[in-house]
Amino acid sequence: QVQLVESGGGLVQAGDSLKLSCAASGGTFSTYAMGWFRQAPGKEREFVAAVSWSGGIKKYADAMKGRFTIARDKPKNTVYLQMNSLKPEDTAVYYCAAIDSTNWSPMGYWGQGTQVTVSS
Repeated sequence: QVQLVESGGGLVQAGDSLKLSCAASGGTFSTYAMGWFRQAPGKEREFVAAVSWSGGIKKYADAMKGRFTIARDKPKNTVYLQMNSLKPEDTAVYYCAAIDSTNWSPMGYWGQGTQVTVSS
C-alpha cells in the first residue's frame, strides 16, 4: 500500500516561489511514475506535472511550463514540485499521486493534499 504525504504549501504573494514535497512509503515507489495535480475551489482536479520512474521524462501542463519544475529523489522516496513566479490562479490544493507510466494516468494513490494560496 503506497502512502503519500505532501508538505510545503502556504500563503505567498504573487511572484513568490514555493517548493512542495511528497514523501512516499510502502509499495514499490521507485518503479512508479509520480505526479502532481491541483484542485481549486469549485473546479475539477487538474494535472500539473509528472516525472517518470527514472526521472528522465517530465511532463507539464501548458500553464506551468517554464514556471514549475518536478523532480524526484529516489533514495529519499520523495518527489518535489518547485513553483516559481506564482500567480493568484495557482491557488489550489496540490496533491501528489502515483502515475501509471503506460498511460500517464493516476493509479488511485493520492496524498491528503497541501494548500497553496497566492495573494495578489
